[in-house]
Amino acid sequence: MPAYEVEHVCPLTDDQKDRLASAITKIHSQQFSAPKLFVNVRITDVSGQRTYVAGKQIVEMEKLIRLDEQYKSNRIFAYVRHGPSRTQSDYDAVSKALTQAWEEIVPGTELRLVMFYGAIVAGMEAGFSIPQAGDDKQWIEENMDAFKKKAEEGDEHFRELVEEYGR
Repeated sequence: MPAYEVEHVCPLTDDQKDRLASAITKIHSQQFSAPKLFVNVRITDVSGQRTYVAGKQIVEMEKLIRLDEQYKSNRIFAYVRHGPSRTQSDYDAVSKALTQAWEEIVPGTELRLVMFYGAIVAGMEAGFSIPQAGDDKQWIEENMDAFKKKAEEGDEHFRELVEEYGR
C-alpha cells in the first residue's frame, strides 16, 4: 500500500539496503497497522543525478561548506494513504524512527529529508483493492479467507501475512 522511495548519494551495501527495507517495513507496519506484505520499498542510487537546493546545483553548494564535511542528500519519500486516523504526531514518530534506523544502518552519513505524501486515494495490490487509511484491520478480516487461499496455493508472501495476523 505505501511506497517508500529511498534515494541515496552515499554508497550502500546490499546488506544495508536489505536492513533499511526491513526497518522501513517494520516501522510503517507497527505505526499504521499495515500488513508487511503491502509495504513497498525502492532504494535508488541517485549520486549521478543533478540535484538542486535553493536553485543551485549541490556541487556549487559544496563549495560553501567546510572542506572536512561532505554535503549529503540522502532522502526518503513516502507515498501513503492519508486519513483522519493518521495524525501529524504519527508521521513525526515515523520520521524520527526512520532517521534513527538510517543512523544505525548507515552510520556517519546524514538522512537529510523524510517527506510524506498523502497521495494514495485508491488502488489495487496483489489483486485486492486497498483500504482507506485506518481500515486495515477490518480489511484484513474481510479478506482473510482469500489470503489463506493464496497461502495454501503456495504464495509465500501470503503465508507470511496469514502468520503475521495469527489466523
